[in-house]
Amino acid sequence: MIHRRQFLSGVATAGTGMLLGLPTRSSGAEPPPETTRLRLAKVGAICVAPEYVAEELLRAEGFTDIEYVEKAGTIGKEKGLVAGDVDLTLHFVAPLVVRVDAGDPIVILAGVHIGCFELFGTERVRAIRDLKGKAVAVLGLGEAEHVFASSMRAHVGVDPRKDVRWVVSRPVDSIHRLAKESVDAYLAFPPFAQELRARKIGHVLTNSAVDRPWSQYFCCMLVGRSEFVRSYPVATKRAVRAVLKAAELCAQEPDRVARSLVDKGYIGRGQYEYARQTLREVPYARWREFDAEDTIRFYALRLREAGMIKSSPQKIITQGTDWRFFNELKKELKA
Repeated sequence: MIHRRQFLSGVATAGTGMLLGLPTRSSGAEPPPETTRLRLAKVGAICVAPEYVAEELLRAEGFTDIEYVEKAGTIGKEKGLVAGDVDLTLHFVAPLVVRVDAGDPIVILAGVHIGCFELFGTERVRAIRDLKGKAVAVLGLGEAEHVFASSMRAHVGVDPRKDVRWVVSRPVDSIHRLAKESVDAYLAFPPFAQELRARKIGHVLTNSAVDRPWSQYFCCMLVGRSEFVRSYPVATKRAVRAVLKAAELCAQEPDRVARSLVDKGYIGRGQYEYARQTLREVPYARWREFDAEDTIRFYALRLREAGMIKSSPQKIITQGTDWRFFNELKKELKA
């Protein structure tokens, strides 16, 4: 078995291209990054593994001072970007649309993967529209669970502001509530979706990896602090490249990546099997197949229907996205 340090250092060298099937010469022709410092957010979600796996790849791109800043929940990530203590992070698209609508100084740069969230329900609920008048557990209002769940309800004509009772609780408590049927549904991210399935708690109403329309759009996208992107375009492109290569690595080496997440302390040792399962299930290698701008348009429409944003989809796209680097890298990192 390859030692973790050997494995990760190997992907940071010219061997990266051989392992991932990606070209490596293009980045060498670029000027070095304008800054060698990069701060990313760290939360407990397994699905953002490419952000963590990218560390050695970022070093290969010229970053020498890389810091993972610990944040609590999705709102913590967003506050970190706004406050300026996070430069770049992999984040859920629906909350990002809400933050752009609010005028936060962020720029959505690239789509990374689909398929990380699943909506679970009790036997009282057989479809999303059945949640009208029901109780749904979320980590907090404004957190990813709440925003994604609201967009799903709006899509089937359920008003999330009036027709749903939101129950705020931690994921472990939400799982307990669902098992006891004191709530009717819970939208779960890895590792909690995998735990619910393993323990046979509730049943899956929607799996965003396979069920339309959610399976047609990115769920996690790379976002940067506006000032960082504006001031350091070369560094931004190099960072985006590293994360996209890391997504390829997650797809090709799920077991090793899962082990590295445990070894580096990004997840607990007891979560290894769930991490391994997540990395095998989430289609990390398919980022070229989906339209990032169409993803923003889709979620902006859903969230406007839900009464969570006021801006039009085109306004969100115009003021909160920059696809230059993503479009260039799609051509450069050909499959």
